Amino acid sequence: MTPGPIGIFDSGYGGLTVFRDIHALLPGYDYIYLGDNARTPYGNRSHDMVYRFTLECVEYLFEQGCHLVILACNSASANALRTIQQNDLESFGDHKRVLGVIRPTTERLATLSQTGHIGICATEATVRSGSYLIEAHEYAQGLEVHQQACPLWVPLVEAGELDSEVTHLITQRYITELLRRDDRIDAVLLACTHYPLLWDVIRDELPDEVGLFSQGRMVAEALVDYLERHPDMDALCSKDGGIRFLTTDDPKDFDAHGSQFFGQPVRSESVDIGKRKS
Repeated sequence: MTPGPIGIFDSGYGGLTVFRDIHALLPGYDYIYLGDNARTPYGNRSHDMVYRFTLECVEYLFEQGCHLVILACNSASANALRTIQQNDLESFGDHKRVLGVIRPTTERLATLSQTGHIGICATEATVRSGSYLIEAHEYAQGLEVHQQACPLWVPLVEAGELDSEVTHLITQRYITELLRRDDRIDAVLLACTHYPLLWDVIRDELPDEVGLFSQGRMVAEALVDYLERHPDMDALCSKDGGIRFLTTDDPKDFDAHGSQFFGQPVRSESVDIGKRKS
């Protein structure tokens, strides 16, 4: 098989926070990042809709030569990953793989808390799926996990409202609701790739003794470990240090916002997944 880039998929800009950490640890690899900005956010959509959109984008990345695709989106990982792995992946060939962000995160959950009580802030779709509770039962047994849906955070981030009065008020409400469930919570995980851009606002609303964590580094370290354990897949990943950014929406808008998520300038190309499928 001809080696190809690693595909990184997200419903919008958010996955760039994960991609940033992946690229920092694996800078010599080739990558294609695909943001489905035209259909974002996924977090408020039904399970079936998230699955269908995610499968279309994974198929597109495979067509671009990717053999390995990372779903750098919690909503997609929660609602589409398992079905794609079990029902769809075989049709693309036995050399194709799709990985998500939830399992590598839950494998680290127990290390974040001293009390064994942790809070997870996520989208409605991720909370509704129960994926973190299911994975924590297997990989972080004995941990008390409390979920908090934060449906307005993604729209606020997408609108650039990172430090507005409204953002502070909404954040205060979400954090209060989460901590009210269990006064022993001593760690909060941001289980959406958009949320790190609200880090300072969220940190201000948390008590000093409660730790705050994002998942980008966890996912990046898990990918490094995966490629070391699967040299056959590593051999199918091209290594010229190239990056392509793709968006299903306006490239100028993606570039303006994407650079904020990625931490360096971004120049994207527009693709029309829906038109391609028609």
